[in-house]
Formats: sequence, structure tokens, C-alpha cells
Amino acid sequence: MATAGRRALVGLWRSVSTAKRCGTEFRPSPLTIHSRGLCSAEAKSHPDLVFRQLFDQTSFTYTYVLGDKKSGECILIDPVVEMVDRDVRIVSELGLRLTYALNTHVHADHVTGTGELKQRLHVKSVIARTSHAVADRLVDDGDIVKFGQFELEVRNTPGHTDGCLTYVLKGQRKAFTGDAILIRGCGRTDFQQGDPARLYDSVHNKILSLEEDTQLYPAHDYTGQTVTTVREEKKFNPRLTKSKPEFIKLMNELKLPYPRLIDKAVPANMVCGLQELMK
Repeated sequence: MATAGRRALVGLWRSVSTAKRCGTEFRPSPLTIHSRGLCSAEAKSHPDLVFRQLFDQTSFTYTYVLGDKKSGECILIDPVVEMVDRDVRIVSELGLRLTYALNTHVHADHVTGTGELKQRLHVKSVIARTSHAVADRLVDDGDIVKFGQFELEVRNTPGHTDGCLTYVLKGQRKAFTGDAILIRGCGRTDFQQGDPARLYDSVHNKILSLEEDTQLYPAHDYTGQTVTTVREEKKFNPRLTKSKPEFIKLMNELKLPYPRLIDKAVPANMVCGLQELMK
């Protein structure tokens, strides 16, 4: 990245201070963040793999574009309804055809863009069967979602919610972890079927068991970070490096505010998008 670009990115992230959310301090900055395909540095990937990490400044949600240059097929992970125009534009500019819109879980802090994407592009929605949400495709542990020559392996990682999934990009050492594990943190466990014991087991058995150089891409970040690795989280995560009893105690003692949009977001996300809910 050019020096000017690096400075702009550093300045952008420094403008985002922290507030109390998911156990970290978070205060939205007055600076308007231009979320037009913000990408993290990444390890060497397959030459046909298209990868973009996009950011929503309001919910601090990452949306991921994964595509195959040869077939032109692509998928989105965790789209946000307010950012659908951006997502559709980027997919078009990259010369890709969107086939699936995947959610890592039923989010409580934003409404998924899946419903709007279905109306515009006739894509298929994907979510965990254990979420009890409505979608075109309900997936279980071990299922595969394909786009072109690439495959995402579905791993059930409950604990933040019953229906949390991690999508592992096979052969590329990338995993998309939703809220199960965040960068130096994890999802809260005090609502939506949250269970700290299940979360601890999920993360250690299904995510931290991956190769140590596997890159982990979360659904959110509140401190200006974009990517981590299994090795880093096993060494530095202040919650998940604790013993299981210590972790359970810590999570049960967190005093976190009630999510501002939960009463709107959860009912809409149970049908994979506000637009479908309003029909």
C-alpha cells in the first residue's frame, strides 16, 4: 500500500475510539468513514481467489466478498442492509455474479442485507439450521458452500447464540468466525441463548484447532483491527487464554448495555432480512 494510503488508513482507524460493547470500550467518532472495500493485508492466496473485506461504520460490521475469477461466482458473508448499494456495486465492478448471501448468526446489532439482496439479485440466503431462522438454505456442521472452484466448510460454533457458524475457506487458511471469536475478544453471552461454557468449547474445538497460521476474520471489530491468526489468539486473547472456569466466571460477571437495535434486528434477521419481514 502506498505511504499516503497507509497514513489515511491509520488516521481513519485512530478516529474510531472505543465504547462499551462486547466488553470493549467503544465511542463512535464524528468522522465519516468511507466503507468502500476496506481490505486487510492477507497471506498469499490462490490466484483465482477474489477477497474483499468491507466495513460498516455504524454497526462496526465486516462484510466479506469471496469470489472465483474463473467462474465469476461469488458469495457475501454478513451483509448489512444499509450497505447493500455498496455491496452490489463492488460485486459488479469486480465482474462477479453473487450466488449466496451467508450469515454467521442472527445478529442483534444490525439488520442483514440478505432480504434486499434477494430482491435485487435473486441470490440464495444461508444460515444455520440451529438458528431456527428462515433461509433458502439451512446448513449444518460439516456442510459445504461452493462458489466456483472454492469451498467453505461450515462449522457450528454456538455460545454467543445457538446458531453461530464459522465458515472455513478450505485450502486457503482463512476462517470467518462471526462473533464467536473477535480479535483479542469474543462475543457476549448474556442474551440470545448465550452460554459461556458452550462458547469456550466451540472456539477451542472448532476454531483454535485450525492450523496456527490460519487467518481469522471476525464479524466485528471496535478497535481498528482487521484480521488475526489462530496463533495470535491462542497467545494473546485475554479471555480465551483463561481456563474454562475462569472464562465462565468472567463472562457471567460482565455488565454490558442492552443492544440498541436488538428488538428490531432479531425479528428481521430471523427471516433473513427486513424486506421479507415487511411483506
